[in-house]
Amino acid sequence: MEILTITRPDDWHLHLRDGAAMQSIIRHTARRFARAIIMPNLNPPVTTGEMAIAYRERILSSLPPDSYFQPLMTLYLTDNTSPDIIRKARDSGVIFAVKYYPAGATTQSDNGVTDINKVLSVLAVMEEVRLPLLLHGEVTDAGVDIFEREQVFIERVLDPLLQRFTDLRVVLEHITTQQAVDYIRNGSERLAATITPQHLLLNRNALFAGGLRPHHYCLPVLKAEEHRRAVVTAATSGHPRFFLGTDSAPHARAEKESACGCAGIYSAPAGIELYAEVFDRENSIDKLEAFASYNGADFYGLPRNTDRITLEKSSWTIPATLPFAGTEIVPFMAGEECHWQLT
Repeated sequence: MEILTITRPDDWHLHLRDGAAMQSIIRHTARRFARAIIMPNLNPPVTTGEMAIAYRERILSSLPPDSYFQPLMTLYLTDNTSPDIIRKARDSGVIFAVKYYPAGATTQSDNGVTDINKVLSVLAVMEEVRLPLLLHGEVTDAGVDIFEREQVFIERVLDPLLQRFTDLRVVLEHITTQQAVDYIRNGSERLAATITPQHLLLNRNALFAGGLRPHHYCLPVLKAEEHRRAVVTAATSGHPRFFLGTDSAPHARAEKESACGCAGIYSAPAGIELYAEVFDRENSIDKLEAFASYNGADFYGLPRNTDRITLEKSSWTIPATLPFAGTEIVPFMAGEECHWQLT
């Protein structure tokens, strides 16, 4: 297949940052996606409905003039989030989920939840009003190997949580392991997962190919090849509870290439094209539309998009760098050839 036309996709996990940083990169997402779930880990984090509404207005004012992109806002769950905040968020009409970061798990997660038992009353209200819980699914216990944090999270946190809250809708974000794939596949219809391009394309060897590769560093960290293959199989299987979530997370080049480099991969400039490449390699290009455009909308109970995009099987080189708030950013697969192109 040389030309592929699909329903315009959505990105169900996206970091846009704020201010000049957001203004310099938002066009990459808006060109490809109709909607995106916007992560709330700003500084300070987006913890109330009022903050989410204000952030949404800043996003809309940063869009290109001809864009119809719609941000779907989320709240940042903390130990101090109240049930009243959740009810008001649901009533706002612009907040579609609540994000759980284990404290210290990833970028700007210091305000995250220190103990899941501290937010049980909030989760009960989320279950009642049907507001989904989005999970960064890793434990932060220093005694747990970094490559095993996801599977331990499933055992210690996620499984007991789902047994306690039998109607809570949950998305396990950016899954990376065979254990996560199996858990989603065998789980209930109220449990889904997002999958990133980096966890489809790279295994952990990519972190050290020819030297230390800071632009391949993300959290959850890349895993062994057997886990990458499991995630690829899940994404391309046609299963309705796996869907696209880039976790595109921009950091300036200097913040990545430092003695303590930031976690995060900026994939938005090829945010649908790289998925097409994976699905094509797997002889599953016919399943890309459901993964990218249907499954997420169906899980969130939102209408599917009606406009369409066209991808052409034509090689192009992903730029080595791009402008970013007065400095530069290195996109995912910088300088590499991508074999699908948005027309």
